[in-house]
Amino acid sequence: MTRNLPDLLAPAVAVLLVAVVVAAVAGAWPPFVAVESGSMAPELERGDLVVVTSTDRFPWGGLVGATEPGAPTTFGRAGDVIVFDPPDDGERPILHRIAFPVTAGEDWTERADPALLDGDCVTIEACPAPYDGYVTYGDANGEYDQSAGIAPVVREEWVTAKALFAVPNLGWFRVGVDAAIARVGVLPTAVGVGGLAAVVGGVGALVLGRVPVWRERRVRRERGDRPDRSERNDREDRDR
Repeated sequence: MTRNLPDLLAPAVAVLLVAVVVAAVAGAWPPFVAVESGSMAPELERGDLVVVTSTDRFPWGGLVGATEPGAPTTFGRAGDVIVFDPPDDGERPILHRIAFPVTAGEDWTERADPALLDGDCVTIEACPAPYDGYVTYGDANGEYDQSAGIAPVVREEWVTAKALFAVPNLGWFRVGVDAAIARVGVLPTAVGVGGLAAVVGGVGALVLGRVPVWRERRVRRERGDRPDRSERNDREDRDR
């Protein structure tokens, strides 16, 4: 069966439309984040796909730390989980939980959990807070990001999205693409992904196109009708 280009591209277009709809509702692009480490385990494991929203998107707007009154429960614990990207650090965006907000000049270690500190305000570079922002941490890490040197105090403008929920294991494709880009570059990866999408889309379109034919043949068999020429040819091919 011959398939034209629109038939081959239909599955890919459908996936893109779903992503666009999710982005329109969530107010963020891309609306998905792949978990690339185990720092948020056990609720978020490497390879999970997290659906995110804009930080000001109703009804999910606002940022609330784990220690604040009325903090929402996200991935089994109190506090919003955010995606933030400190500029000029050369690292990928971080998906961690907000502990509490801080103000410029504050010795935030005084109200921190001692179990998540390695030192005091004299020895921790991010203390006192150099500006208004947030102290953050990974659920599986034993220390605040700002105490461990993972990230500075997080400015609100560095926060790109807030996590809503996760789907296990659906993020492996994104993780793989990122690894390929790091290894061979953007262009070869794009060519490879495009070729894979075309193959998968073509096979999917072919299978979907055969469904009505298979259904019609089954109905004829149930009615006791004689097979048509194409069905007889298929049988002869199988008998050879």
